[in-house]
Amino acid sequence: MSLPTEGVVLVDVSPGAAEQFDQSFLERIGHPVLVCHGPHEATLCPILAERGCDSFDAAHGVVFALDLDRPQHRAILRRYQELAREGVPIRAVVTPAQAEAYADLLAEVEVWAHEPTAADLDGFAAEVEAADRLRT
Repeated sequence: MSLPTEGVVLVDVSPGAAEQFDQSFLERIGHPVLVCHGPHEATLCPILAERGCDSFDAAHGVVFALDLDRPQHRAILRRYQELAREGVPIRAVVTPAQAEAYADLLAEVEVWAHEPTAADLDGFAAEVEAADRLRT
């Protein structure tokens, strides 16, 4: 499978929550969206197993909406921060309680402690586009 090369946004969202996230907004403004539902309960995420992740490697921006109360999900976000190319914007969609409980982990990413709005996604898309321009 050939992945797009520009403006790609990786959306990490729990199964069942994908319908709540409006990926169509990003797609309508020209950003291909790759959706990952995170690892199954008994499975280690490939990025943590150091096998890599094609979707993450292709991403020019990441919207992380997995449950930070799960240790493996926190480890995935931490690994994204370690491996992301310079300038790749990462947003974390969390509850207000998670924003407080995991403040250290979230210090290097922008936090949305609410369901992302069109304005949030538009601003994020602009950052993805700016990062793409800086890379070329």
